[in-house]
Amino acid sequence: MKSDLVVKDNILVNASYNLEVTEQRLILLSIIRARETGQGITSDSKLEIHASDYATRFDVSREAAYSALKNAVHNLFERKFSFKDNHKDTNKEIVVKSRWVSRIAYIDDLAILEVTFAPDVVPLITRLEKHFTSYQLKQVAQLTSKYAIRLYELLISWKEVGKTPVIDLADFREQLGLEINEYQKMINFKNRVLEPAIKQINHLTDITVEYEQFKKGRSISALSFTFKPKKVNTPVTEIKNAHNNFDLFSRMTDSQRHLFANKLSELPDMGKYSQGTESFQQFAVRIAAMLQDPERFKELYPYLKKVGYMPSNQKDTVNG
Repeated sequence: MKSDLVVKDNILVNASYNLEVTEQRLILLSIIRARETGQGITSDSKLEIHASDYATRFDVSREAAYSALKNAVHNLFERKFSFKDNHKDTNKEIVVKSRWVSRIAYIDDLAILEVTFAPDVVPLITRLEKHFTSYQLKQVAQLTSKYAIRLYELLISWKEVGKTPVIDLADFREQLGLEINEYQKMINFKNRVLEPAIKQINHLTDITVEYEQFKKGRSISALSFTFKPKKVNTPVTEIKNAHNNFDLFSRMTDSQRHLFANKLSELPDMGKYSQGTESFQQFAVRIAAMLQDPERFKELYPYLKKVGYMPSNQKDTVNG
């Protein structure tokens, strides 16, 4: 969905940093939150991340979401990263070191995390007039390896050509956030970092990737990656059949319509239909009215399935 689009400047994508999976997810959610609310990202803006949203988007329990937000107050605030940029006056390359956030707070009673990005991070997220990388959050939502998320971002920054240049191994390790003494032996690096990351990407995202290694003497000194999009067999048969049988849709009772309208009003994916200032109850009433229109019903059908509406050939069945 458009609201789930993650956009980063390629300087940030190619920066060196080490964030755990939960911390990377919180950064991505912050970017999406800024897009959804339309408030944008500034060094003064407080972006809210709700535990319920974290749980829904990453398919984890509420308890895991609460823990991720609570731990972020200390862990994410302490995280730093470095990147290369050009000095605005001399245009010479400089290395910048920065924190990710300048302020972070957790509101326990509401299970909400407030995040304010550090000044150096803001332009790297919002500066879109030059080279940038974008991808759908769902492509990394199931990745549980922090190295898989980083590798996916690095690869997608080369999506126009489907391959990376040859990357010096030391530079690649820095981009993944590895310390000098971590997985120094190549066999350990492959078994604990590279191969698991590639396996997750190939299994859980929209691309398949292979790598080639380059040697200086007997030692591996560099890597390159090639990748391609997976062939997608869109499961449209059920939807197509439903669309061709309007009587199936029209048999939704008034009680079902209001039941599922209430469920849809709380679905994060429905955010694009919200008017922003209305309550969940007001939103539900408006959705119920939308479901009386066959064309809007077809439009909302994928979301209805997400909340348990399952029409069959003979009878509508409700799970929930």
